[in-house]
Amino acid sequence: MPTGRPRGGRSRIRRQLPVSPWLFAAPGLLVAGAFSLYPFLSTVANSFTDRRTLLPGRFVGLDNYREMLGDEMFWIGLRNSTLYVLGVVPALVVLPLLLALLVEKQIPGITFFRSAFYTPVVASIVVVGLIWVWLLDERGLVNSVLEVVGAGPVGFLSDQWLLLLSAMTVTVWKGLGYYMIIYLAALGNVPRELHEAASVDGAGPVRRFLTVTLPAVRSTMVLVAALSSVAAFKVFSEVYLMAGPGGGPAGEDTTLVMLVQRTGTGLSGRVGYSAAISVVVFAVTVALMLLVLRADRKEDA
Repeated sequence: MPTGRPRGGRSRIRRQLPVSPWLFAAPGLLVAGAFSLYPFLSTVANSFTDRRTLLPGRFVGLDNYREMLGDEMFWIGLRNSTLYVLGVVPALVVLPLLLALLVEKQIPGITFFRSAFYTPVVASIVVVGLIWVWLLDERGLVNSVLEVVGAGPVGFLSDQWLLLLSAMTVTVWKGLGYYMIIYLAALGNVPRELHEAASVDGAGPVRRFLTVTLPAVRSTMVLVAALSSVAAFKVFSEVYLMAGPGGGPAGEDTTLVMLVQRTGTGLSGRVGYSAAISVVVFAVTVALMLLVLRADRKEDA
C-alpha cells in the first residue's frame, strides 16, 4: 500500500545525514580554529621570522632557535620552570589526596570545611598573590612573628631560592582545593565492599589505604600529575606578582612564560623570538604529558 511519502525523500535524507553532524559542530570548530588553531599556527610561523611589534619581519629560518641556545636568560627560565615542576607536582599529587580523605567522611559540618578548602581556587590570583606578598614582606606578618621569637627577618621576597619556594607554596595552596574535588569524585567510586573485606581480613587504616584506596585512584593520580605538570611549567602569575616584572634579584627567578611576556611585548617587542620560546614551552609541556602517560602504561604492563 502506498504510504504517501515519495521514495525520493528517503534518498535525499540519506544524502543529507552525513552533513548534519558537521553543521552542529561548525560553531565550535570555528571558535576553536579562530582562537586556538590559528594563533598556534601563527606562533609557529612567527618563530621563523624576525618580526617585531610594529614590523612584519622576514624569514630567518632557525636563527631564533640558535640565539635561544646562547641566551643565558632562556636557560635561567628553563631551570626555574623545571624546578617549579619538580617542587609543585609531587605536592599537588599527594596533599589533595590526603585532604580528600579527611573531608570525604559524612560528619556534621564537613560541608563547611569542603567549602573553606575550595575557596582559594575561586579567589583571584592577583588577590591571592598580593595577600601572600603582604604576608611574606620584610615588614609583613610572618617576619613580624619571627622577630618576636628572635628568628629575625627572612628575605622571602629578596632571596632567589626563597622567592621561588614562596611562589611554589602559593601555587600548591591555591591548587589544593581544585585537585581535592577531583580526588573526592574518584574516592566516591571506590567500592565500600573492598574496604569492608580488608577490614575483615584485619587490615588497618594505613594498610587499607595502601592496598585498596591507592590502586583505585591511581588513574586519577596520573591525571592530576599531568594537569599539574603542564600548569606548573607554564607558571606566570605567582612568580610575576611576587618577584615583579624583573623576575626577582637580577632576573634569577624568571620563568619561561615570563620571558615570553618580557621579550614579546612593548613597542619594540621581539615577536619572532618570543614565538620561538613559546614553541619550546609547548613542546616541553607535550613531552611532560607523554612522559606521565608512558610511566602509567609501564606500570599497567
